[in-house]
Amino acid sequence: MKRRNFLGLLGVGGLAGLVPGLAGARPKLDLAPAPGLEPLELSEAEWRERLGEARFEILREDGTEPAFSSPLDKETRDGEYRCAGCDLLLFTSAMKYDSGTGWPSFFEHIEGHLLTELDLVMLIPRTEYHCARCGGHQGHVFEDGPPPTGLRWCNNGLALTFVPA
Repeated sequence: MKRRNFLGLLGVGGLAGLVPGLAGARPKLDLAPAPGLEPLELSEAEWRERLGEARFEILREDGTEPAFSSPLDKETRDGEYRCAGCDLLLFTSAMKYDSGTGWPSFFEHIEGHLLTELDLVMLIPRTEYHCARCGGHQGHVFEDGPPPTGLRWCNNGLALTFVPA
């Protein structure tokens, strides 16, 4: 069972309402999938074959790679960052910045290509985000990014592929 599904069974949404300040401690983003975006659903075996074990752990089991382990963190060429699970465009190089956190970070995303949900795994409310087409876990979004959005979309490098311009 996925970590986020397990938390849903525990009633995490209700917990956020019971703990003072918990619900307001994360970015409130009303994201909807782009019109006409068809979901990609595969069996666990098909995902494992398609992704390999390391990417499967990140994208399908909500894992996190070690900080500073991804070459995409230091990628500076013009190009596109796509979901490693389904090739959906998520970010462009114009949206990327060096956050110093050790993960590829972006201040904006392609509208309609990411969805968010509450994550309380570390008992601190965070906003987790996923690919809107395949549901692949990408990372977390925080409110400590640069202008103009003030957001930091902190992404696992293994969850992305980079396509140079």
